[in-house]
Amino acid sequence: MKAYWYDNLPGDQRAPHDSGRAVSPSTLQQLGILYKHCPSVSDVDEIASARSYKNRDEITVSPQTMGAAYEDKVKSFFHEHLHEDEEIRYILNGAGYFDVRNEGDDWVRIRLEKGDLIVMPAGIYHRFTTDEENFTNAMRLFKEDPKWTPLNRGEETEKNQYRQEYLRSRHTLAA
Repeated sequence: MKAYWYDNLPGDQRAPHDSGRAVSPSTLQQLGILYKHCPSVSDVDEIASARSYKNRDEITVSPQTMGAAYEDKVKSFFHEHLHEDEEIRYILNGAGYFDVRNEGDDWVRIRLEKGDLIVMPAGIYHRFTTDEENFTNAMRLFKEDPKWTPLNRGEETEKNQYRQEYLRSRHTLAA
């Protein structure tokens, strides 16, 4: 895992966009991000049990698996949104980027590779893209049945109960 400030320069979303300014693990924690390197699925199983994740599936994001829909799908993943559940991803193969907003509304880019697990809290604004290799194979974990509804950022999401809870918890984490 590598975390840094997104450079906000024009270019393909799958490029690194590395500003050269690292983001510390404590900054990620203040945003409510949990990261762990898990060399094996048994390590993931321990976390899943401790956090009451009951369900899981696997997704492969690549032109080979998605065909003509790939480009549109990756663009849709890159729209800024939130979920009303935690988003938990374990990278089985390949790599990708999750971008999350900090308290100043700046993007933090988190590069994940094989063996990396990330938990993003409900209510955090984020987006996802593959890297320039165009291949991410990930396990998705869920506490209950999967809810796939991305809520794109707007006036309504600012009032969303899960967004408000996240903002309160982030304030507590930063204190």
